[in-house]
Amino acid sequence: MTTLVLIVIVILVCVFCAGLIAEALRIAPKTPEQLYWAPEIPIRYVDIDGNRIRYIKTGSGPNLVLLHTLRTQLDIFEKLVPLLEKSFTVYALDYPGHGFSDIPQTDYRPELFVKTVEGFLDKLDLSEVTLAGISIGGVIPLIIAAKKNKRVRKVIAINPYDYGRGSGLARANAVAGLIFTLARVPVLGEMVMRLRNVALENRILQGGVADPKALTPGFYALTYASGLRPGHYHAFLNLIRHAHHWDEARARYGKIDVPVLVVYGEQDWSRAGDRQRTVESIPGARVEVVADGGHFLSLDQPKRLAEIVERFA
Repeated sequence: MTTLVLIVIVILVCVFCAGLIAEALRIAPKTPEQLYWAPEIPIRYVDIDGNRIRYIKTGSGPNLVLLHTLRTQLDIFEKLVPLLEKSFTVYALDYPGHGFSDIPQTDYRPELFVKTVEGFLDKLDLSEVTLAGISIGGVIPLIIAAKKNKRVRKVIAINPYDYGRGSGLARANAVAGLIFTLARVPVLGEMVMRLRNVALENRILQGGVADPKALTPGFYALTYASGLRPGHYHAFLNLIRHAHHWDEARARYGKIDVPVLVVYGEQDWSRAGDRQRTVESIPGARVEVVADGGHFLSLDQPKRLAEIVERFA
């Protein structure tokens, strides 16, 4: 065995041990009792398939359910909800394994998220709903609509994450590309995730917006805090390793028979070919492109997005 190989092995062992120690020393965050961006909106919980799901409800008017991206939480709509609650009864929820909902030990495939959102609609007995979401939150409504769910009236898919065999997140920036490439590798992925820190995670989040100033201190802090919860990094790794299944959703889009609006940020991670395949697979889909907008469009361009949602929904 060469000296170089021994050095590499020693480094990997040290990193592995450091990760275990770092994880053991992490302090689990307290569950927020109120929204940092709207303390007057109560935080609610509902049991869906044995999982305690965090959600909010505000405003009055037609039902609008907002669905967040992978790894974030309902607070990604902190700028959008105050604009939409004047016209809609707005709901937003944290998926299992996200935000401050329960973290079940299961496979984080699209079916889990679809089942959770359909369960949410059923549990709250919502009808004539417009489902609007970003990233995987844009794919989930399309799948639900393709299933002919009678509770869904319209769909707004914002930067839908149905391309690149789940590798779109790696396009955010160089840091994201490195971290999420390593995360797919067994054992090495666990080592990398255990060593996560606020500086790296904030840099990855910045890859989701056209202007880093669009990210608020509260969003940075709560997104990082949610990732410190016991079991979170295991769930997130599982989600990353099953991310290629989101591409399969496009095969179902042809069955959709409700009005669909697809919205892209001009600087979203998706490429021209990705967008064309998605739009062409949805019967009668309309398309809007928002200038100076990235993947987290609700943070980048909330006023423009609110106008688009109000006009369509």
